[in-house]
Amino acid sequence: MEREGGGGEDDIVCLDGSFFINDDYQLTKFTFGSQVLELFCLHSASTDFDLTGQLVWPGAMLLNDYLSKNAEILRGCSVIELGSGVGVTGILCSRFCCEVVLTDHNEEVLKILNKNIELHTSSENHNCTGLVAKKLEWGSSAQIKQILDEHSGGFDLVLGADICFQQSSIPLLFDTVAQLLHVRRGQCKFILAYVSRAKILDAMVTNEAISHGMQISEVVGTRTIVGNLEGVIYEITLQ
Repeated sequence: MEREGGGGEDDIVCLDGSFFINDDYQLTKFTFGSQVLELFCLHSASTDFDLTGQLVWPGAMLLNDYLSKNAEILRGCSVIELGSGVGVTGILCSRFCCEVVLTDHNEEVLKILNKNIELHTSSENHNCTGLVAKKLEWGSSAQIKQILDEHSGGFDLVLGADICFQQSSIPLLFDTVAQLLHVRRGQCKFILAYVSRAKILDAMVTNEAISHGMQISEVVGTRTIVGNLEGVIYEITLQ
């Protein structure tokens, strides 16, 4: 932190960007069925809204609970996760999948994501394979192309949890999903753990899926309360 001026009451205080970053991560245990994960995360939000990925959000808990109960959909699959945050879903998937690409757009979040990947791939007690982190800004065709150049066959599954916070991000999310699904048209689906925070966002998710030529279906029996909000699992495919 730096202070400009001569010490008067109207001095301007200039805050370094690091002032807004909380990196006091705690090693935390999560249990999903028979799978126990330990990873570093925050237990309270950073002052920077853009750093929501430092937390494990309710939607990730909902998605991991669903995946742990339906692990057969993961076995031997290649997966890309959008908005991975600290990696709780991608790391769970790596127990069953042959390849998992975890993505986030924020450099600070990518640091803790890579730390958690290293934690799980360096221990003999963890059976995690094929884990890699990549930067991905939703809607960035260049970054999507770079990922697909390295994974030319595309992916069996696209995953996302609690990633529909802002109206402005939802069209970009579905632009990204559409590009990923087109690689294996008819053989790839998007599994979204959606937590309802506003009716306008609920409508946007459905409308954006349809406008991108997708079919969105609620997975029967998955609608539940997570925290104090309603959550549901959607399966989304190209029509």
